[in-house]
Formats: sequence, C-alpha cells, structure tokens
Amino acid sequence: MTVELRVFTEPQQGASYDDLLAVARTAEQLGFGAFFRSDHYLTMGGDGLPGPSDAWTTLAGLARDTSTIRLGTMMTSATFRHPGVLAIQVAGVDAMSGGRVELGIGAGWYAEEHTAYGIPFPDTKERFERLAEQLEILTGLWSTPVGRTYDFAGTHYQLSDSPALPKPVQSVGHRDGPPVLIGGKGKKQTPALTARYADEFNLPFLDVETTETQFARVRAACEEIGRDPGDLTWSNALVLCAGRDEAEVSRRAEAIGREPGELRVNGLAGSPQEVVDKIGRYAALGSQRIYLQVLDLADLEHLHLVADEVMPHV
Repeated sequence: MTVELRVFTEPQQGASYDDLLAVARTAEQLGFGAFFRSDHYLTMGGDGLPGPSDAWTTLAGLARDTSTIRLGTMMTSATFRHPGVLAIQVAGVDAMSGGRVELGIGAGWYAEEHTAYGIPFPDTKERFERLAEQLEILTGLWSTPVGRTYDFAGTHYQLSDSPALPKPVQSVGHRDGPPVLIGGKGKKQTPALTARYADEFNLPFLDVETTETQFARVRAACEEIGRDPGDLTWSNALVLCAGRDEAEVSRRAEAIGREPGELRVNGLAGSPQEVVDKIGRYAALGSQRIYLQVLDLADLEHLHLVADEVMPHV
C-alpha cells in the first residue's frame, strides 16, 4: 500500500499558536504530508484554555513559519465567513505559503459555538444550500481570468462585478485554486457536492464498513455526472493513540480522556504494527491518505514514533 500520513489537530480543545507551530514544524521535519487544523470556536470538553484561535489566522502564521509542509482546514464551516471574504483569505494564505494550502469546507454542525460567538446557525437545509453556493462562488472567483469580472445571483449570496482578486498560487487540473476537500457521511448532498466541486473526499472517524459504503456513494455520484472517480483523492481521518508497549498506549489514551479498547475500535490505537494493519484495511478500500488526529499536542514523541515505525510500512 501507499498511504500518505497527515497530522490533524483540534486547537479549540486548548492550544496556543506556539503549540501548533511546534507540532507543524515537527511534522514537517519528520516527513508527514500535511498539517491540518479544525475550524472551531468552542471547546468540546474541558476549559479550552487559552481559548480558540481562528483557523485562517493560524494558517497565515504557519505559512510563513514553515517551509514545505502542506497546510489546511478540516473543515472550515460555511457559516463562519462570507464566500468572497473566504476566497480572499485562502488565496492570500496560499500566496504566503508558496502554494501549500488546501481548503476543507463543510456545512457546519456545532450549534453551541455559533450561539457562544453570535454566529447565525440556520437549519440543515439552509446550511447545505449555503455550502453549495459557497463552493460555486469560491471556485468561480478563483477561475475567473484576470481582467474579467465575476457575478453570482444565488438565494443566499449575490456578487456583482467582482474583480475576482487575488488569485491563488495553485491550480488543480480542471480549475485554478487550491485543492478543495469535502467530507462526511451524508447519503445524497455530500456525494453530489463532492462529485461537482471537490478534489478530495474525506471520511472522518468512521469504521471500515461505513467507509466502503460511503466511498461507493461518492463514486456513483461522480459517474452520474460523467466524472472519473479516479480524479478524486480518497482519505480518512482517525484519532491516533500508538505506543511501543501497552503501558505507553494506556498513558496516551489517559492523556486524552479515552480508553485503549475504545480507541482500538474507533481509531488507530495500539502498537505500530496494529496501526499499520488497520491503515491497510482502509487502504484496501481505496483510501490514499490518513489524517492522524493528534489530541495531545505536547506529546511530540508520538509523531516521532509514527514516523519511525509506521510511516515506512504504509
């Protein structure tokens, strides 16, 4: 198998910029494919100190403080930013990084963080409508030739005579702009949006059986519109809890408030060989990337273990 390993963090649980920078630089030095962070404004347990950080502000800093590792969000919420503003932000960070940015984007789901920070939270139907319009606007703005303008008249967003600037550094095959990731287990809208707009489909924190079913739905959605499913990159995100022995696994599980047995079922836990074997089961279904959810950001040795004893075997 050939599977790229990426690092995925959850800073809303409690992390400073320096904490994230240390993880990103370690991941870069060890050869991980990318550093991703969540886009949330409220902790999901614990005090979350020192408090949340904005995903695109963080990535702008990392764009200048790292050199080669790719950077992205999993997932930016379409409820947080107007699409024109997001297009400018992503293009700017792409330029700051020399073309290393990837945009993971979703409809948003965490109602409490919207309430806590005064962000409107429409119902599910409207959130997916807004996501679809945002995807159309983002890709449209980035692909509009310099010197031309972009217009969009949707239900939720309207743009008129936009100069569609700035332009991202990257282009991905069929269009200008950085790679776009869409994910989730929705049966209809998620596969349809993925087929139309995404460069990568990601399935977070789900088992092999669910992965097989959802990958099949997305492949069918691609074929329905005449897109080759092989154009997509396929990936999973799974919590990481590896150790050289059972004591180390237990220590790492305790540090993140989880149980080793539960993590073996729902994540990548156990010895390096157990982790390699489980990655292999996802790879057999077509997964090409695994995002390792690293929850204890102070435990940089965890990344060293994976780089030394897992990465060479996947």
